[in-house]
Amino acid sequence: MEVRRHLPKPIAKKRPNILYIFTDDQSHRSVSAYEEARPWVKTPHIDKLAKSGMRFSTCYTGTWCQPSRASALSGLLQHGVQTLAITEYPMAEYDPKQLRFFPSVFRKNGYETVCIGKWHLGDDVGHGRDWDYSVIWDRGAGNSRAYYYDTLVRTNGGERKPLGGYSTDRFTELAVEYIENKRNSDKPWYLWLCYGGVHGPYTPADRHLDSYSDAPPAKVPSDIFPPRPTKPAHLKDMTRWKKDDDGKPLKYDECVKKYHKAVRSLDDGVGALMKALESSGQLDNTIVIFTSDQGYAWGQHGSREKWLPYDSNICAPLIFSAPGVIEPGTVCSEPVNGVDIVRTIHSFAGIEPEWKMHGRDLSGLLTNPKDKLNEPMLMINTTYQYGDRIKERLKENDYDAFMRRGLYAWMMMRDGQYKYIRHFKDNTIEELYDMKADPDELTNLAVNPQYTSLLKNLRDKAVTEFRKKNGDFVDHLPPPKTN
Repeated sequence: MEVRRHLPKPIAKKRPNILYIFTDDQSHRSVSAYEEARPWVKTPHIDKLAKSGMRFSTCYTGTWCQPSRASALSGLLQHGVQTLAITEYPMAEYDPKQLRFFPSVFRKNGYETVCIGKWHLGDDVGHGRDWDYSVIWDRGAGNSRAYYYDTLVRTNGGERKPLGGYSTDRFTELAVEYIENKRNSDKPWYLWLCYGGVHGPYTPADRHLDSYSDAPPAKVPSDIFPPRPTKPAHLKDMTRWKKDDDGKPLKYDECVKKYHKAVRSLDDGVGALMKALESSGQLDNTIVIFTSDQGYAWGQHGSREKWLPYDSNICAPLIFSAPGVIEPGTVCSEPVNGVDIVRTIHSFAGIEPEWKMHGRDLSGLLTNPKDKLNEPMLMINTTYQYGDRIKERLKENDYDAFMRRGLYAWMMMRDGQYKYIRHFKDNTIEELYDMKADPDELTNLAVNPQYTSLLKNLRDKAVTEFRKKNGDFVDHLPPPKTN
């Protein structure tokens, strides 16, 4: 296959379609193309997609469901997401004049825009402003936990009506139907397909209930139970797991297997989508991006959630496939994030962003995976606080405003082989990990006097880099605890 070494804007004479597949709580470890996957995991269709393009080994799409989606629409990290406010969780509200979503810009530039699946930003689903066609589960009207069955959706901004069936399959069917109907269209399309899987309660499709029945027991992480002597105080003794009579984590294998069974329908969905693109003659002019809103930890660091700044909690799979543009079977080790994806989508479409986004353009990496970006990777989790409210809470020393289940807000930077973490809590140590020597992040180098100079350099750099991205909240952070 001839591979173009540069990405013109747009990347082809005919502007490409863009299919952005966005799953929920799906760790990179759930995809068998990743070395970190459990040996019995099978995701043949996602693996085939990876072989057709480029797989990123380290992707921090987001930190939890809501801000990850806000970033995927705005190209802004959580501190830049203005006016978004939780009303009655999981519902929220925002001012679309101040918090704009990029599909509205794509509409003005000749794209047909589509959203199918989960929404986490309230009643305003943006139909007619951001979307030309939409079938959205907005989670309202007491339907917030209907991840797999009894899901109510709003078609083109209308009333909530039953989706019917198993939601992962139904969202796939709607997307396939849309793709097939566009086989003769001259207008390019952008489809954001947002699955509710594999969020809890991790319900598999009936056809997958017996999957992995002959697989060996899931390996238990070494740090599922404390102590963790080099972690910050609020994380040293944390665990979300109870012990059974033998001192092992209760129902660990059962829970992990159920989660991976539910992933199987997502894999089926990828297969159906790729088949639809091929049969409709659109595969050669469609960019396919596959990721999740973030990952999910199964016992690592004692956790059973996303939220934390560790790779085991938030790393998601990321695959780009673009026939004739991206060399098949390539892997890129450069750490990237969700707002990078948004900025790159603009490059694919040849559309300049209408506001300053926080992401880095990954186009160079897509043609040369050994390249390095000239800025470090940044990520932030301020729990339920967004935009200027983050700075306001910090100025008031109200660190509990960021607390959720004993966890606090944090900011994180990946710079070369190191990860730097700073928590939004007073009297709390920083974290520093050598990701090459310690990929499981078990030994916090911030407490080692030999790393004092490096720690200070990364602390200063993180503040500088966040400030470059409108992060004036850094001027009000609590000073970190020192040894």
